[in-house]
Amino acid sequence: MEYKFKVPCSKSKLAEIRDFLQRVLSENSIPEVTVNTLVLAVDEVCANLIIHSHHCNPNDFIELNVRVNGQSEITFDIIDHGVGFNIGEYEEPSISDIVKQKRKGGIGLMLVRRIMDEIELIKGKKQNVYRLHKKI
Repeated sequence: MEYKFKVPCSKSKLAEIRDFLQRVLSENSIPEVTVNTLVLAVDEVCANLIIHSHHCNPNDFIELNVRVNGQSEITFDIIDHGVGFNIGEYEEPSISDIVKQKRKGGIGLMLVRRIMDEIELIKGKKQNVYRLHKKI
């Protein structure tokens, strides 16, 4: 099954993204704990794109495509037209550095990398696709 969702780049739309993901994953009999972790990971990537790549510009959009392959694998494609960020090349800060510096952010992408089995950035001329894979 494939599901599509398109939203303006506004932080207020993150709740709609989470609701969409919750509904789609629950409809496909994905266990609740898995649903919650996947929603967390996809929400983090979407939030980073909305905030950092699009600067919360509601005239820009991101698209979310979810492909469910039975109960064995789920693929999330997050498509945007902003500045590409290669999450695969992201170097994680150490937790101790985050604590020492009293930073409020910095652990979201660490969580995404731990939750997902594979993360790809497919850069195109007019769009970027952030592809997240998870085996169930």
